[in-house]
Amino acid sequence: MESDNIYNQLKKLLEESGGKYNILEEQINIDLQVEFFELINKLSKEKRDESEILHKKERLFSSEASNEEKKQILAEFSNTENPKTYRIIERFLDSDPGDLYQWAVLSLQHCRISLETHLLDEQQVFISTGLGGKGDKLRHFIVCKFKGDSEIKNSQKKALQAEFEISFSRYQSDIERLSYFDSYFSLLGLIPLDISINDVVKSAILESNGYGDFIYDKFLVTNVKILKIQEIQRHFKKMGL
Repeated sequence: MESDNIYNQLKKLLEESGGKYNILEEQINIDLQVEFFELINKLSKEKRDESEILHKKERLFSSEASNEEKKQILAEFSNTENPKTYRIIERFLDSDPGDLYQWAVLSLQHCRISLETHLLDEQQVFISTGLGGKGDKLRHFIVCKFKGDSEIKNSQKKALQAEFEISFSRYQSDIERLSYFDSYFSLLGLIPLDISINDVVKSAILESNGYGDFIYDKFLVTNVKILKIQEIQRHFKKMGL
């Protein structure tokens, strides 16, 4: 299951980081993140003198500079280990950057990690997903499917909500939103990195099914994005449901 893969990847990251990591809290498009880190890798191989980089500061705030030019400047600033560039990115982020907001958030976070790695002389692990996180928890989009064609009872909905809240609480996790649509229900939840998503959701489904065995034990989990109904249906069809 995808939830097993997510948990195993996070477990490996935790082991590699020695428990020291930084979670990007913002929800940022995953394609944009890929573009950002590909540019960072390229810039790392062609690192310029910091004085040349800082010389671009005025262009960052100029209305004449294109968004592509500003993205390059922000990425270069974030790749330095200089508190000055951190403050410049911070100021740019506070200036209402419009379409460049997510790029600026990534730049600021990356600059902070670079600074901490340099000043503390220890490698910092940066964990970023499409749905972000909070504190030591990552945000996940989880979808379950009801059995049968008939609409579930209000009593079952109440039981479901109660049991999921109990299960999430038992595993130091939080439910931010729970929604019903068609024959599915979804939730947006925050789960600690060292907790198995499988354990949290399976426990909740098992307890909920004590009220009528109305939820399939197969479910969908992703931390990339909130899926559309067509994508959800396609995933469950692949599961044979």
